[in-house]
Amino acid sequence: MKKIWSSIVLSVFVVLSSFAKSPKYIIYMIGDGMGLNQVNLTEIFLAQQEDRNTVFPLVFSTFPFATFATSYSSSHNITDSAAGGTALAVGAKTKNGVLGMDSSATVALPSIAYAAKRGGMKVGIVTSVSIDHATPAAFYAHRPSRSMYYEIAQDLIASDFDFFGGSGFKRPDEDVDGNKMPSIFPQFEKAGYKLLYGKEDYNKLNTKSGKLIYMNERGTDAGSLAFAIDQKTDDLKLRDITAAAIESLSDNNEDGFFLMVEGGKIDWACHSNDGATVVREVLDFNASVEVAYDFYKKHPEETLIVVTADHETGGMSLGYKGSGLYTQFMADQAISKENLSYKIRELRASKEQASWQQVKLFLKDYLGLFDKIKVDQEEEEELEQAYKKSFIDHKNETEKSLYANDDKIAAIAVRIVNKVSNLAWGTGGHTASYIPIYAIGKGAHNFSHKMENIDIPRKIAKAFDLEME
Repeated sequence: MKKIWSSIVLSVFVVLSSFAKSPKYIIYMIGDGMGLNQVNLTEIFLAQQEDRNTVFPLVFSTFPFATFATSYSSSHNITDSAAGGTALAVGAKTKNGVLGMDSSATVALPSIAYAAKRGGMKVGIVTSVSIDHATPAAFYAHRPSRSMYYEIAQDLIASDFDFFGGSGFKRPDEDVDGNKMPSIFPQFEKAGYKLLYGKEDYNKLNTKSGKLIYMNERGTDAGSLAFAIDQKTDDLKLRDITAAAIESLSDNNEDGFFLMVEGGKIDWACHSNDGATVVREVLDFNASVEVAYDFYKKHPEETLIVVTADHETGGMSLGYKGSGLYTQFMADQAISKENLSYKIRELRASKEQASWQQVKLFLKDYLGLFDKIKVDQEEEEELEQAYKKSFIDHKNETEKSLYANDDKIAAIAVRIVNKVSNLAWGTGGHTASYIPIYAIGKGAHNFSHKMENIDIPRKIAKAFDLEME
């Protein structure tokens, strides 16, 4: 009798197993520079918009599995984006500045994207910055320096991946030594890629399943998409490229896909210590996660989504004086510090010299200063001194961060917004803070304890039976 029951149980197990769907879809999402405090600040901001002393969760912070990981590189306690991206891509530590190679910068290391490609899956790489930037490049390039943008683009061709999306390419016709080189774009086309510039080009496609490189419209910034806080309705957004990537990789494809999506400008806003812009970038990244999550809900037994970061940027501190956060003041900031700097330069270059009162009105319109945000005497004097040097003495004072050189007036003004919000910064660079991890779907249960960043791609690969080496 026992043997009969054992046979019945075994038969039921086999039948049920035959109906179980095998895993097919990996969506790996990286918020560059997005530490736990960047996530928490955004959730507090959403709640305070409704005058609530709580947090309103982002879609990825509701995922059933969450943990955190280290981010150090093989050479430094504080990683850069090249080493951080490489760890998340290949499952091995390397030294700062190196892409997809070991610490000696002599041995190429295959990424999980290559493992997926070898396993028969289609592969897509998406970012809100240039496609040859450090984090996206870590998944397809093998170079001793992240600054080798032209050479990195050559590795894109060699990868034979199916979909690339981002703002464009930083150096399409110049090598790392500054030598003029043949444009990379005809080389892409010769390799079988169709080049798409903007949403209209993508929407015109008769078939979405070919090899595509989806970029910003011609004449726009090839270095990055606009900050979310500055974007106009028709601007190309990260969620647009994410949706296009999922549509393209799914089209006429029964073998599944691997997609990496990077929210690259969270990091840029943190380097500038621009709190309101950080919030908008995290929300922009969250909108892309929502696109991925909508896909997951259609294929819950076949899909894994992992959301993480390569490192934290800025040493963000939620509170430095008193016990309250006042993020509602960030809602009055209408543009990024970078765009504010641009508009101040435009104002200074206009034919009629702007008065101090006009500049104050300008700061009121764009940041809420001298209106909803009270400016004390010392702060106003600092702003006025910067105005005099800039508009009267014609001395163009700036504050430099990694990706921007901001006007002094803009830098002071945004610092005041941070201050009244009770937001502080420890640095304009990266930190060694833990990185968050959120997961849902096939294999998500593996992300439930503290780990090294190199464990993340290894666990994804194991869940999908992919060979990393």
